[in-house]
Parts: sequence; C-alpha cells; structure tokens
Amino acid sequence: MIRYPDGRKQSFRTAKTSASNRGMSLESDINQSNQYYLDEDRAVIHKKPTPVQIVKVDYPKRSAARITEAYFKIPSTTDYNGVYRAKAVDFEAKECMSRTAFPLSSIHAHQVKHLESVLRHGAIAFVIVRFTSLEETYFVSAEKICGFWEQPSRQSIPVAWFRENGVPIPYNYVVPVDYLRVLDGIYFKEQ
Repeated sequence: MIRYPDGRKQSFRTAKTSASNRGMSLESDINQSNQYYLDEDRAVIHKKPTPVQIVKVDYPKRSAARITEAYFKIPSTTDYNGVYRAKAVDFEAKECMSRTAFPLSSIHAHQVKHLESVLRHGAIAFVIVRFTSLEETYFVSAEKICGFWEQPSRQSIPVAWFRENGVPIPYNYVVPVDYLRVLDGIYFKEQ
C-alpha cells in the first residue's frame, strides 16, 4: 500500500493474481529488491533455480524449440540464498490469498528440514509471507515458524500470529520488500 502525502492510498498490486501465477508478484518484488541490493553492493542474494530434467523437446524449427515434457529432478530447498554482511542468508517466500490464516501445506517438509539445517550451521534463515488480499508482508525467523510443523494437528497459522510474531515489511517503490532493513534490526542491532 502506498500512502501519498495528500491522503490518497494506492494498492501495490492492482491486478488479480491467477492461481498459476500465485507467488509471482512477491517473487518479482523480492527479485527487484535483490537487484537493488546487488546494484548498491549491499548484499548478494539470488533466486535459486528449480532443478528440472528435460525429457522431450519439439523442434518445429530451431528458433521455435519448445519443451513439452519435463520433471523436477529433486525437491528444491528454499527460494533464495546468498550472503549479507559475511553471513549466509537462506529464505523461502510465500504468498497466500487467505484473509485469516497461512496454510502450512504451502511450505513442504523438506523445506522446513532445510531451514532447520542451515540454522544449525549458522545461517540467517527466515520466511517472507505476503497476505495478498490484506496487502501485508511479514518477515518471520525460521526459529519461530519451523515449530508449527511439529504439531501434526495444526493446518494453518492465523494472521494474528504473524502480526504478533512477525515483522511487517512495508512496501517501498524502489525496494518493494526491504528485508535487509529487518535483518539489520534483528541480527545486526541497527535501527
């Protein structure tokens, strides 16, 4: 949400996100933020490619080659990793449409295991969750969120929990998801 000095408000995302592109606006915003961090020499953090095995390609002509069949080689870990202030950074980004809760099924067990593993080795690990319909984005440390997967009866995390335990990441036109500001405040004790 952008709030202008004259009181006007403008949503940072006006177009509806289809189910096939869910998470893409958050990823796009994080990618833009990461490019800014890279350009300003603040951090080196990139989106990890998903490992895919290409099985079949149609070649109607060389310039129009099209992949028609492919499979994921192995389950991917988290969306982003890199280095900030001599510390490894590893995080997952998730977007959900719910106005009340974040479904735990959005983060897979192997991703939770990966976050716990990188924490044990001293990395900064976290999850960025955007509630699209509420236009709220939160930073949550992996230490806080990973425990939810140990409760088999639990299916979701209420929005209220994010408001109490997460750190809101306000939208900014230049750095849409300025999570380094949050890292500075939590891990490097800067305001």
